[in-house]
Amino acid sequence: MNGGGRVNRGAGSQPDGSGTAKTPDIRQETPGTPDGHDGIHTIRASGIHRGWNGIHYKTGLSAKNVHARELSMNVARIPPGGVAFAHIHIDFEVMLYILEGTVRHDFGPNLRHSIVNHAGDFIFIEPGVPHEVLNESDTEHVVAVVARSDASEWENIVDYDRETGKVIPKREASGGGA
Repeated sequence: MNGGGRVNRGAGSQPDGSGTAKTPDIRQETPGTPDGHDGIHTIRASGIHRGWNGIHYKTGLSAKNVHARELSMNVARIPPGGVAFAHIHIDFEVMLYILEGTVRHDFGPNLRHSIVNHAGDFIFIEPGVPHEVLNESDTEHVVAVVARSDASEWENIVDYDRETGKVIPKREASGGGA
């Protein structure tokens, strides 16, 4: 691949002799909509499109917009002082990479344990672990790449009551998010 994200197939392989396969650029028309075919799909320059539990998400890849069966991925932004209230991921793993900010996870039974992570940290959350996510800063956003072993994103998440240690009936994800 060359730096422009286009496949380099060798000199003279294209009709124009450039050696570069031309891919239509639809960014201006449909930001956040996957383009591609034959097994490779791309979202270009997506914007924030969805909020869930105090976190704002850029449009990513999931079963909602590509043929994903077991994975989803997007970028999460937690505003200064923001909290994603206690919840549990049912039967799927989550990996995060913190791009910006400082985040604290309170976790385990009744959320008695805590860990603080900073930009540059990788985080792995096992299925079934109750946790709450807090942006430690009053001025800076937390920005993280989030990958899940669940193509449905939020459908297999339940709320958790930190006081009683019990699952709370399911809440739907909200639509907006700016």
